[in-house]
Amino acid sequence: MTGFPALTGPLVLVDGTAGEITARRFAGGRAVVCSRKAPGKETPNEDAVALVPAGPAAGVALVADGAGGLPGGGRASALAVAALARAVAGAGDEEAALRNAILNGFEAANAEVQALATGAATTLAAVEIAQRQVRPFHAGDSMVLVCGQRGRIKLQTVSHSPTGYAVEAGLLEEREALHHAERHLVSNMVGTPDMRIEVGPPVRLAPRDTVLVASDGLFDNLHLEEIVAEIRCGPLEEAARRLLAAAVTRMERPVPGQPSKPDDISFVLYRPA
Repeated sequence: MTGFPALTGPLVLVDGTAGEITARRFAGGRAVVCSRKAPGKETPNEDAVALVPAGPAAGVALVADGAGGLPGGGRASALAVAALARAVAGAGDEEAALRNAILNGFEAANAEVQALATGAATTLAAVEIAQRQVRPFHAGDSMVLVCGQRGRIKLQTVSHSPTGYAVEAGLLEEREALHHAERHLVSNMVGTPDMRIEVGPPVRLAPRDTVLVASDGLFDNLHLEEIVAEIRCGPLEEAARRLLAAAVTRMERPVPGQPSKPDDISFVLYRPA
């Protein structure tokens, strides 16, 4: 893990602008984080991203995406990430305690965002990493993906949106969903009275598996197979740079028939050591 400094406390990125890649030793492996404002956007980045260690071989990676079109989206995502980070920071690496801390963090985040009383809301996706096993938690359409070195998808969360549910039910193709008129609608977010936390199944990581947690700024601009092709192999920092460049290029130079939706983009990539 040469070139990856150790992470000794929470690493939180809020209002990222240029998309710098930050690499750290984390949760018994390596992680990179990135957050970039949408090309040409004059208002602040409404995403927030964090790595929160919970011992030498455990931690939580999380991404929040403030709801566009609602007041205070950036404030909501920052509050949500901070609340979950506080809950996890003192939990330790015991599996049940860490899982409870994440659930408590979601609830605290929901209460804090509602307390703003501005109508603000945010998505929130988190991955519990402990002893080479991961488990996803999410509310909204920020997604978690796990793929193997050969490109096989081992885990993909379902977006809490009409199109996300339609794809999962087989009523809509993934490629069709990228161009659907209701792609932007989200049915479950942090900051709402009826927020619900979806907890996914645990997945045991093989040595060369890659975990991705990302806002919809990534998944709205690249096809799933394009994302997997960029992250499944090669040095982690290079994979992160390729992924960011591909998404930003698609935003800045749309290609007929390909997805293109200028948006803030944030993600975490993780591999076990």
